[in-house]
Amino acid sequence: MKKLVSIVLPAHNESGNVGVIKNKIRECFPFETYDLELIFVNDGSTDDTMEQLYRLSQEDKSVFYIELSRNFGHQCALKAGLDYAHGDCVISMDCDMQHPPELIKPLIEKWEQGYDIVYTCRAESESASYMKRKTSNAFYHIFNWFSDVQIEKGTADFRLMSRGVADVFKRFRENDLFIRGMIKWMGFRQTHIDYEPNERFSGTTKYTVRKMLRLAVHAVTSFSVRPLYLAIYIGFGLSLLALMYLPYVLYSFFYSGHYAYGWGSVILTIVFFSGLQLCVLGVIGLYLGKLFIQVKDRPLYIVRSSNFDNAPA
Repeated sequence: MKKLVSIVLPAHNESGNVGVIKNKIRECFPFETYDLELIFVNDGSTDDTMEQLYRLSQEDKSVFYIELSRNFGHQCALKAGLDYAHGDCVISMDCDMQHPPELIKPLIEKWEQGYDIVYTCRAESESASYMKRKTSNAFYHIFNWFSDVQIEKGTADFRLMSRGVADVFKRFRENDLFIRGMIKWMGFRQTHIDYEPNERFSGTTKYTVRKMLRLAVHAVTSFSVRPLYLAIYIGFGLSLLALMYLPYVLYSFFYSGHYAYGWGSVILTIVFFSGLQLCVLGVIGLYLGKLFIQVKDRPLYIVRSSNFDNAPA
């Protein structure tokens, strides 16, 4: 009996890509050894992506779709697809063709060698803008510095998970998902494959600078409380500097015969420390806000329609 391989592909306004990636996957997939389950997750698309997915599912019985009730974001869409997948292993990838379908077979081969998780690391592409390369490198440096979980530079959401890992991951219910970090945190037997990203086939990237910054903040605060420690260290450091300044003030007042009454320096000091206090309060408030959202225990996503017979347990 053939093993089943599930492939999860989140799609947000990817009308021009879903048919292309489906055909390319079928070209590269080792059907002689494995069965295929293609799961597209329509993450609140505003174009005709859903119509395309419905048509593909009618033409090909290996194609399944999950339509979310609105745009919940890439990470939640991935979670939805992983929750619904039935395969002996589950591969997640983007449907814009930047993740090469040719890597599906090497991923499966690594899994057959006994690895529970096979993730991919994106090589730095010269076609990417200078700003994107620098911000991407900065993100991984900052994340690894703040977090106890270390992830390699260029780690992508293109990975394979065994059935056992997928079942464990299904139980995760945290609100701010950063799946790359979660996978690394889980442990198991892991390895990676390097790859050169392809050009996007059609459409534009959905990861704006604003979304990338938001993901970076979620990633750091989901895996570490070091920002809170950093706020404490800054507070102690500034207090120490203030104490070191005190002897100079006393000397100027009692022995030098003159004392600077500059209002400018006073205002500057007040503004500086007020801004610092707001930053520290903002860090604390961010963690409290995450707790507030988490305790509501709302679902990570809502499914509007699907052609799966049964919802996941």
